Amino acid sequence: MDVSGIHNLYGITPVAGMPQKSEKVDATTGFQSMLDSVMTLLEDTNQLQKNANKEQVAFALGETTNTHDLMIAERKAGIALQYTVAVRDRILESYQQIMQMQV
Repeated sequence: MDVSGIHNLYGITPVAGMPQKSEKVDATTGFQSMLDSVMTLLEDTNQLQKNANKEQVAFALGETTNTHDLMIAERKAGIALQYTVAVRDRILESYQQIMQMQV
């Protein structure tokens, strides 16, 4: 698969925050930053779920008739949950691969 055309679209500059080949990543710091980002993801997903529930209750009680805001809140919460589940699956898959390594 030829991916050289991607450089024309995005350039060859590295993504900010990603370690370069010459940089060393401390195992503790790298894991801690990954753990912090996962915890932030969980908090954001939880907040979006709460917002969607709040919109549902407000709509059910008749406090608002704006179905547009309700659908946006539900869609944001659904997408965030799908993303969180995908990240969880990748972490579990990585863990299982590490546990199967022969030493």
